[in-house]
Amino acid sequence: MASRRKKSHNFIIQGGILAIAGVITRIIGLFYRVPVTNIIGDEGNGYYAAAYQIYNIMLLISSYSLPLAISKVVSARYSRDEYTNSARVFRGGLIFAFLSGGVACVLVFFGAEFFASHIMTEPMSAIALRIFAPTLLIVAVMGVIRGYFQGMGTMVPTAISQIIEQIVNAVVSIIAARALFSYGQKVAAILLNERYAPAYGAAGSTLGTSTGALAGLCFLIFTLIVISASLRREMRWEENPSVEPMRGILKLIFITAVPVILSTAIYNVSDVLDNGIFNKIMSLKGYEDTKTGIWGIYSGKYRLLINVPVALSNAMCSSVVPTLAACMASDNRRQAKRKVFSAMRFTMLIAFPCTVGLGVLSEPIMSMLFKGDVKLASELLRVGCITIIFTSISTLTNGILQGINHMELPVRHSIIALVIHVGALYVFLERLNLGIYGVVYANILFSILMCIMNQFSIRRILRYRQEKARTYIIPALSSAIMGVVVFSIYRVFSKLLGSMAGTGFAVGFGVLVYFICILKLKGIRKEELYDVPGGSQFVGIAKTLRLM
Repeated sequence: MASRRKKSHNFIIQGGILAIAGVITRIIGLFYRVPVTNIIGDEGNGYYAAAYQIYNIMLLISSYSLPLAISKVVSARYSRDEYTNSARVFRGGLIFAFLSGGVACVLVFFGAEFFASHIMTEPMSAIALRIFAPTLLIVAVMGVIRGYFQGMGTMVPTAISQIIEQIVNAVVSIIAARALFSYGQKVAAILLNERYAPAYGAAGSTLGTSTGALAGLCFLIFTLIVISASLRREMRWEENPSVEPMRGILKLIFITAVPVILSTAIYNVSDVLDNGIFNKIMSLKGYEDTKTGIWGIYSGKYRLLINVPVALSNAMCSSVVPTLAACMASDNRRQAKRKVFSAMRFTMLIAFPCTVGLGVLSEPIMSMLFKGDVKLASELLRVGCITIIFTSISTLTNGILQGINHMELPVRHSIIALVIHVGALYVFLERLNLGIYGVVYANILFSILMCIMNQFSIRRILRYRQEKARTYIIPALSSAIMGVVVFSIYRVFSKLLGSMAGTGFAVGFGVLVYFICILKLKGIRKEELYDVPGGSQFVGIAKTLRLM
C-alpha cells in the first residue's frame, strides 16, 4: 500500500527534482548575470533584454511548447504500454523541431535589424539578436528529447541537462561579454558612438546562451544513446503493437503544441509589448537617454530575482502535465484531483516564503549582488514580489488545464488578460506617470486575472475546489511570522557584522522559523514530507527538533 501511495505521488518527486534543478540554474543565472551586468552596465542589459524578448517570442512560436506537447502525447501512450508508438512520437517530434526551429533560426538571423529597429525600438540590440539565431534550432531539438524523457516519467535527464547548460552559459557569457565589450570600445572609438561597447557586450552574453544550449543537447543525446538498448527491449516485449501513421502523429503533435504555443506566447508577448510601449511612451515624455538603463534594471535585476522562485511552478507544470494526461487517458478523475491538490499545495509552500523573504530583504539582497545604486531595483522588488505567488498559481493552473485536455482555455484566458493588461499599462504610463512601476503593476494585474479565470475553469471541469487552510492560509501565516523574524534578525546582525553577514543569518533563521511554523500549524504532515525530494532528511530534522 505504501509503495502504491509513493508511486501515485511520484510526480511530486519528479517535479521536485526538476524544481531543484530549476532553482539551481536560476541561482547560477543570478550570479553570472551579476558580473555580466557589472561588465556591460544597465545599458548593455537593456540591449540584451530587447534581443532576448524577440528571441524568446521566436522560441515560443517555434519550439518552447515541444517538451510539454511531446511529454503529454508520450505519457498517454506509455500509460497504455504503447512503446513503439511512443518512439514514433519522438521521431515525429524531431521532424517538427527541425522544421520549426530551422525556419525560426533563418528568420531571426536575417531579420535581426528589422526586429531590433521596428519592433523593440532598440537598433543596437540587433548585434545580440543575430547571435541568438542558431540557439533556436538547438533548443527545438533539445526540447523534443526532454519531452520524451518526461513522458516516460523521469525528469532527471532534463534536470541534469539544465544544470550543464547553465554552467556552460555562465562561463562563456562572462568571458565573451568581457572580450566583446572590450572590442566594442574600440569600435566605439572609431565610429564615435559609445553605445557600441554595451551593444557588443550584450552580444557576448548571448553567445553564452548558444553554447550552453549546445552543451545541454550533447548530454541529452549521450543519455539517449546509453538507454537506447532498454528502449528497444521494451518495444520487442510489446505484443501486437498497433503502429500509428507518422502523418497522424505529426498532426497530433501540432494540435497539442499550438494551444501551448499560443498561451505561452501571449504570456511572453506581454513582455515584448511592455518593453515596446514603455520605450515609446518614455521617449515621448523626454526620457530617451535613460529609458534603456531603467529597463535594464527592471529586466536584469528585478525580473532576474523574481524568476528564481517562479522556476518551481514551471517545474511542477512540466511534471503535472504528463501525469494528468495519463490520468485522463485512463479516465481516473479522482486521481487527477489528488494530483492537482498536491501540486498546488507544494507550489504554495514555496511561493509564499519566497515572496515575503525577497520583499523584506530586497535592499540588502540587491546591494549584495549588484554594484552601484540599487535603490530603484530594491524598490521594484519590494513592490513586485507579490507577483511570485500569482505567477506561480497561473503557471501551474495553465499546466493543469493543458493536462486535463482543455488546452484552449489558457489561450482564451491569456488573450483576455493581455487586453486588460495593455490597457492598464497605457493608463499607468501615460495618464498616471508611474514609469517602470506601471510595468510592475500591470504584470501583477495580468497574473491575478489568469489565476482567477484558470481556477474557475478547473473548479467547473473537475468539480474540484482547492482546500484553503493548508494550501494558502497556513503558508501565508507562517511566512508572515518568518518575515518579522527575518527583518528583526537582519537589523540586529547587519549592525554588528555588516549587511552581507546579516543577510546570511536572516535567511538561515528564516528558513528554520518557516519550517517550524509549517509543522506546528499542521501545514504539512509527516507522510507528505516523504513525497518531496530529501523528505526523509526533513523528517529526521523535525524529529531531532521534537517537532514531530
